[in-house]
Amino acid sequence: MTTATWFILLGSLLLVVGFTASYIKTVPATSAIVYLLFGFVVGPMGFNLFHFNPLEESALLELLTEIAVLISLYCTGVKMPAPVTFKRWRTPLRLAVVSMTLTVTLVALFGYYWLALPLGAAVLLGAVVAPTDPVLATEVQIRHADDPDQLRFGLTCEAGINDGSAFPFVMLGLGLLGLHDLGDAGWRWIMLDVVWASGAGIGIGILTGIGVGWLVQKMRTTYAGTEFMESFLGLGLIAFAYGISLLVEAWGFLAVFSAAVALRHTELKLTGLKQSYSSATSGEAQPGDKPQPIAHIHQSSLVFNEHLEKLAEIVLVLLIGGSLFWDSWSLRAVGFAAFLFFVARPVSVHLGLLASKEPMRLRNMAGWFGVRGIGSLYYLMYAIQHGLPESIALELIHLTLVVVALSILVHGISVKPAIAHFWPSRKQE
Repeated sequence: MTTATWFILLGSLLLVVGFTASYIKTVPATSAIVYLLFGFVVGPMGFNLFHFNPLEESALLELLTEIAVLISLYCTGVKMPAPVTFKRWRTPLRLAVVSMTLTVTLVALFGYYWLALPLGAAVLLGAVVAPTDPVLATEVQIRHADDPDQLRFGLTCEAGINDGSAFPFVMLGLGLLGLHDLGDAGWRWIMLDVVWASGAGIGIGILTGIGVGWLVQKMRTTYAGTEFMESFLGLGLIAFAYGISLLVEAWGFLAVFSAAVALRHTELKLTGLKQSYSSATSGEAQPGDKPQPIAHIHQSSLVFNEHLEKLAEIVLVLLIGGSLFWDSWSLRAVGFAAFLFFVARPVSVHLGLLASKEPMRLRNMAGWFGVRGIGSLYYLMYAIQHGLPESIALELIHLTLVVVALSILVHGISVKPAIAHFWPSRKQE
């Protein structure tokens, strides 16, 4: 495709999305479905105007998905309610650690025994598809920090955490394939990839988030009238926390999510304000409103970063649609997706929440809405860039693309009717 054709293609898609935004809210569909179908139409399944090859463009796709996930994790983190308490976070922690580990295990067993993949490739496949996605799961994400909905909070927090907690399993799969040093009896993997990388990532995120929040408040109180470019501060925090993590071999996704949570928590604590996402955060003054305080960095930077997140989602979902052929929808791939959606995810959620006080309705809903997306593509491209054999890479690309596409379609079509029917008025039980 020529440069002009690409601009026309993207421009047409953006115009379609812009004109149909209000209509999409009224139908059982999501905006991601529109991007995907557009990719089908202009890609190999339709007019064949372009074809994106994930294997040949794995380096580019790794970078694009990495940026998209980082921005999404920041947006997710700054919407987390404060203060952070174990009681409130207990359920999403179970989902992000216990349930995700069980999902990796079930998928690895399915991949090894039914798909006849090498053990390392089966574990890697589990790590790729196990984490839920913070980019594509907007319909089941928390709206703002005052949103009291248990289901939205649990799924949003889970997506923020497990995009980092999946990394040890990616490294385990690569190690079993001989592409990463696991150490004697796996001790190097346990101590460095699990304990150090996870703990250091969380620690770096907390320290950088607190540091930026404290510095902003200090400058505002010391130098009255100080103005900031809040969007740049948000992006700077993302890049700084992620860069430090890469430097010390910690998991950067955990660092960015933790930094965003810590930034919000610190700003609210230092200003002594209760969380409020009414007209103050929307920027719309109402008649009779009291003068509002200077917006926090975590609030001001959120809108800009959400726009970047949406733009990244459009491009990447379009590329997914342009990567699939009609014969991509093999019984092998569709059967694997069905196993993941109807067996692995629900079983893992129910086992992970055993003995919890969460209502059965919430467990059932959480078991269904484990949306797979951009994070899965990142992990796969990461593995390919670390020497994954071409035959295995092609097989995993085939399986992952079908899983992500079906997740966009199936979860996207079912989310509004399911929430309306099984989770009416979104009241806590």
